[in-house]
Amino acid sequence: MILSTLEDIQYSLELIKARCKNIKSGDDFLNDELGIEKLDSIAMRLIAIGEGFKNIDKLSDNKLLANYPNIPWKQVKGIRDVLSHHYFDLDAETIFDICENRLEELLRTTVQIFKDLEARDN
Repeated sequence: MILSTLEDIQYSLELIKARCKNIKSGDDFLNDELGIEKLDSIAMRLIAIGEGFKNIDKLSDNKLLANYPNIPWKQVKGIRDVLSHHYFDLDAETIFDICENRLEELLRTTVQIFKDLEARDN
């Protein structure tokens, strides 16, 4: 269950990375309909990622993610709540910051967790 959730999270992170490719600022999300669609789709993926990591934390009795302290897990899981419950307060600059400064490390760490679990299980 954890491995399949990590695969789903990795897929979502890669989609976000692709969708952010030509975004150079938060304003790029707001300039036209395509930008707004990207913002919406990225926000939905971030909700799914936050929920996925919440589930992983529950399934591992809050032990697995603690092994990877380079990631601010509380924020990763919390973005789901912010986006779900305060969607109309969505800040394009915050989403841009996540895409620009946080996404790559989260993707690398997700892949590493997957590899570590696979190695442990084999």
